[in-house]
Amino acid sequence: MSKDNVVVGFVGLGTMGGPMAANVQGAGFKLIVHDLHRQAASHHLAAGAIWADSPRALAREADVIFSSLPEPSDVEAVALGEDGLIAGIKPGAAYFDLSTNSPSVVKKLNAAFALKGAHMLDAPVSGGPAGAASRKLAIWIGGDENVFDRHKAVLDAIGDKAAYIGPIGSATVAKLVHNMSGYALVCALAETFTLGVKAGVEPLALWQAVRQGVPMRMCNLTLAEMTEALARGWGGRDSRSVMLLQQERAGVKIAVDPERLGEALAPAIPGSR
Repeated sequence: MSKDNVVVGFVGLGTMGGPMAANVQGAGFKLIVHDLHRQAASHHLAAGAIWADSPRALAREADVIFSSLPEPSDVEAVALGEDGLIAGIKPGAAYFDLSTNSPSVVKKLNAAFALKGAHMLDAPVSGGPAGAASRKLAIWIGGDENVFDRHKAVLDAIGDKAAYIGPIGSATVAKLVHNMSGYALVCALAETFTLGVKAGVEPLALWQAVRQGVPMRMCNLTLAEMTEALARGWGGRDSRSVMLLQQERAGVKIAVDPERLGEALAPAIPGSR
């Protein structure tokens, strides 16, 4: 699709959605917008965007739709409500939810839109408000890969790292894992750095000198994992061997073909997806 013949709809013009929608508009796409508060769209409207009185009205005009909303319940209401997107969605249209959603809600929406002959994909983002404004934003997409390919140009207008993850719900799981990992690290760092600062070390000097944890609750759990790995006779392996313990408990084996891993780690090739 070229920019001249595709209409992009955007619902939710808050801290994240507002700048993302502005980037779509800045890239030259025709934009139709909706938010609970029309004032949130003032800059978009001033730049030529069209206002829709409801998600339903927006869906009637848009070829590709994005939503950026606070909670899964908000997404469900906007998508499936009486005056929601599904009531006006055009056959063949694509709906990308940029929110951090729940896998069950994502799959429910995907099934509902499929009955209307439309496509729903989960597309959570990572990069925060600054990334939303600067377009330095990762977008993970789950759903029909052909639909992802078809609308890659619009996704690239929103973020500089749009990546297809897998079937519907995959991107949401990836985002939740990403968040969990980040929060766990923050908790560990909070404990270790408060200990160091309380002991009298200047914070910046501590960060420059240490950059690693000290024994407290999270670190004691880490020590227990390391000790268990050593008891298995894994002393000759590196510290990542503790990941095998979690794989055993979860009943899964995480392995990637070395060639595919090498490709993923290689510097991005200009023009590649």
